[in-house]
Parts: sequence; C-alpha cells; structure tokens
Amino acid sequence: MQTRTFIKGTIILIAAGLATRILGFINRIVTANILGAEGIGLYNMAFPTLLLIITLTQLGLPVAISKLTAEAVPKKDTRKMKQILVISLTVTGVLSVLFTILLVWSASFFAEYFVTDERALYSLLAITPIIPAAAVSAVLRGYFQGKQNMKPTAMSQVIEQIVRISLVAVCTNALLPYGLEFAAAGAMLSVAAGEGASLLYLMRRFTYDKPLPLRRRFFHSLKSGGPVFQDLMTVALPATGSRLVGSVTLFMEPIIIAHSLALAGYATAAATAQYGELSGFVIPLLLLPTFITHSFSVSLVPAVSEAAAAKDYGMIQRRLRQTLRTGLIAGSFCACFLFVFARPIMDVMYDSPESAYLLQIMAPFSLFLYMQGPLQAVLQGLNLARTAMFNTLSGAIIKMSLLFLFTSQPALGISGAALAIAVNMVLVTLLHFRVVTKAAGLILEGKAVLFIPAAAACSVFGINALLTPFEQTHPQIIQLTTATAGAGLIFAILLWTAGFFKWSYWRKISSMR
Repeated sequence: MQTRTFIKGTIILIAAGLATRILGFINRIVTANILGAEGIGLYNMAFPTLLLIITLTQLGLPVAISKLTAEAVPKKDTRKMKQILVISLTVTGVLSVLFTILLVWSASFFAEYFVTDERALYSLLAITPIIPAAAVSAVLRGYFQGKQNMKPTAMSQVIEQIVRISLVAVCTNALLPYGLEFAAAGAMLSVAAGEGASLLYLMRRFTYDKPLPLRRRFFHSLKSGGPVFQDLMTVALPATGSRLVGSVTLFMEPIIIAHSLALAGYATAAATAQYGELSGFVIPLLLLPTFITHSFSVSLVPAVSEAAAAKDYGMIQRRLRQTLRTGLIAGSFCACFLFVFARPIMDVMYDSPESAYLLQIMAPFSLFLYMQGPLQAVLQGLNLARTAMFNTLSGAIIKMSLLFLFTSQPALGISGAALAIAVNMVLVTLLHFRVVTKAAGLILEGKAVLFIPAAAACSVFGINALLTPFEQTHPQIIQLTTATAGAGLIFAILLWTAGFFKWSYWRKISSMR
C-alpha cells in the first residue's frame, strides 16, 4: 500500500509539475518579449528577495508539518494534527506580517545601495502581497503532503500558473508606458495574483474536506501545543537551514554579480541586462527537468520518515534508486539537448541567440542539480537536515567567493557567474551523496550511471547530425520540434532495449485509482 501511495502521489505531482512548467515557460516567453533582458533583470533582482523572505517566514515548517503529520496519521492522532496546524499558522502568520512591514520600510534603501539599480524598487514593493499568501499556502500544502494527498498541492500549482499567465501580459502592458521599472513590477503583481488564487483553492479544499475544526478552541490548542512546537522546531530549524542558505545565496547573487560586473567595467543597464539573460533566460531552462525530481522529493520526505521509523532501510534505498534513476533519465536527455541545440532554443524562445553560450557553459553540469533535490529530501526524512544544511552552506560559501572572483574579471564577465553556479551544483550534490551513502547504504547502479547518459548523448548528437543538412531550408521551430521528437524516440527505444522501461512498472501505475 505504501508503494502505491508513494508512486501515485509522485505521478500526480509530476503531471502537475509538467503542466506548471509548460505554463511557466509560456509566462516567461510572454514576459521576456515585453520586458526584454533588461526588464527581466529588474524583475529577477527583486525575486531572490521574495524567496529569502518566504524562507524566513516559513522557517522550514512545511517539511516539519509533512513529517509530523505523516507520523500522526497512522495513529489517528487528530489532536496532534490540529496542534501542528494551529502552531504553524500562528508562527508563519506573525512572521509574514513582520517581514512585510520590514520590506516596505527598507525597499528604497535596498534598491539603491545593494542591487545598484534604483528601478528595482517597484518590483520589491510589488512583492509585499505575496508574502502572507505564500506563508499560509505552504502550511496547508505541508499538511496535505503529510497525509500523502498530493492532489491539492498539484492543483494549487496549476491554478497559480494559470492565473499568472492570464494576467502577466495585461499587467506588464498596462504599466509599460510609465517605464520599464513599472512594467517589471506589473509582472510581479501577476505573481501575487497567482499566489492569492492558489491560497483560495487550498483553503476551499481544506474546508471542503473538513478534516479538523481549526477555529474551535484555537487558542487552547495553541497554549497546550508546547511539545508539538518543540517537535516542529526540531525538524523545521535544521530543515530551514539548507533553504535559508540557498535563499541567502540567491539573495546575494544579484548584489555580487552587479558589483562584480561594475568592477569589470560594465555600465548599470548592461549589467542588469546580462543578469537578466542568465537568471531569466538560461537558468529556468536548466531547471526544467527538476519538476520531476522535485515531485519525487516532496513524496520522499513522508515516505522516508515512515520507513526510517520502522527501520526499513531497504525501502529507503528502493525509493531513492527510483528517484535518482528517473532524474538521471530526464536530466541526461535535457542536459545534452540544451547543450547541442542551445542557439536555436534561445533564439526561438527568447529571441536572444547571443545568450546561447551561457546555456552551453552550464548545461553539462546541470545533471548534478537534478540529483540534488532527492538526496536532500532523504537527508531530511532521516533527520539529517543539519548535515544537509552544512553541505549547502559549504557550497554557498565557495559559490559566492567564485562569483566575485570570476565575474569581476573583464575576460569572463557574466560567464564567470555561470561557472560559479555550475561549481556549486556539482559540489553540493556530491556532498549530499556522500552522506546518504553512509546513512542509508545507498549503492549506485553502475549500469544506469554509465548507460543512460551515453544513450542520451547518442540520441541528441545523432539527431543533430541528421538534421544539419536542413538548417537552411526549414524554420528553427520546425527543426527544434523534429529534433525533440526524434531524439526522444531514439532515447526511449535505447532505454527500453536496455531494460529501464518495463511493462510490469507501467501496469503497476495504470492499475492505480
């Protein structure tokens, strides 16, 4: 039953992740065509601030909620589940209000002296409605995930993207006549609308299911929830450490890159545009396959927690091998495809073929990124979140040092930033893997590690060689579509021949209700 629940929940999240990534890319293409690289740069200078504040308001509670709820469900301990929600909503609610006030008060100073582009002020102010909505949504998602019910999380993600894509063109075009900085803020307002719609759905779903009478004796549950608060913090604080380190790093990235490019001789507008190309065009493409491994990661935390409580390390190893093999399949293909077809991809999607070199620098290293999330989820499920935090911190320190060292060199410029981020991907993943190997006895499947990347490379390079004679006679969009379908088909056939796709696996999935 655990296997069916894990796989079914993961498939629901993968389907939702695919839908949200497709919608998200449509959203980015629309936004990029309206704002251009410089406008995207302004938008992305504010976005890391949002991620940092969300991390601080959530305090790692979604992971803790998921873990503790998963432990309470088999015991049917509704009292504890109610206390988990009451305490989490109170903590995140108070923190979200405080950080919203702090952001409004400091936005002008931060825009002028930290990101070095005063025009980022309006995008920073547009963040404020997102903070409380994201805080409450995270608590509700953690609760549903702890019950291994992934449908509410999946639907809320899809709803959020649909609202964003419906409003982004309206908001940006309406404010564009007032200046690029206002248009970038309009794009951020569409994010706020999407987050609000997602929250309304989660609240409606929670009320409809009527799992717990939250409002009844709310303050009594809060006062008597001391032990539950301690349990939450025991899991949440170490778990938030890794996220906090990652968020602080993302927060510092535009600051370090902007100042480093200035030292390298780039003007403010040019530095903002180059940062927009890297953070708004290239990195989202590299993150495309992560919706698959992220879906597994969300399901892994409660599944690993249950297995660890029962000391069933064989189950933990099977779950992780399933996840890593899937990430290896998706990541190998995408890394090869993005490297080989970088120029036409950047041209078709963003009308920015000159950014292709950044994609080619980072694509080979992105495979490590797709393994990182599942490994970290296992560490959290095994109560090794503190170790995961130190791994992430080590990578962050090296990354920020290299960002300044490389990007400030006139010969490298923004390419140096791409290299520094790539080094971080590799280092943190290897550190996580080392710990998981010791803790859970994980042994890599040699056949998968060697065959899958080789099959991906053969498929992509082979289809590229076949299509080269037609480069001058067919539109790029046709070439890319044909290349994707052709390479994907060849890759699938190779995997099927090698035994990585089995009928028994698909029958198991298709039999789920």
